[in-house]
Amino acid sequence: MVKLESEFTRVEVMSGIDKVAAFTGKLNSGENTKKLMKLGVTGITIYNNVIGCGVQHGCAEYEYELDPKKIAFQLLPKSVVTIICETDKVNELIEFLKLELYTGHIGDGKIFVSDVRNIIRVRTGEEGAEALKTSSIN
Repeated sequence: MVKLESEFTRVEVMSGIDKVAAFTGKLNSGENTKKLMKLGVTGITIYNNVIGCGVQHGCAEYEYELDPKKIAFQLLPKSVVTIICETDKVNELIEFLKLELYTGHIGDGKIFVSDVRNIIRVRTGEEGAEALKTSSIN
């Protein structure tokens, strides 16, 4: 269970492009959109075509089992998903994301959780929760 101090939380997922593409496909079909809306998520940002590697240094599972200390870094294509949500719903969001991205193999990804000190809508100057609500275009 994540314990955070602020009203809002940033949840970032770094995972393989294929896993995030499958997740995005479910968003586009509306399947996951409804679940995310129930969790109070009002927006999501996905960065594709980033590169990186985790503790396995970018190798396949069978290579990692040989000797991980002798493996050089190999940067692989990844995607990053950024979601801002209300802190009291972050644990439910994390459980949802873990279920969606889990395969049980190296490369499922990591979820990073951090406090958001403030949110400011540039166009209107609204801050905090007001900045995440739907506003009229004036």
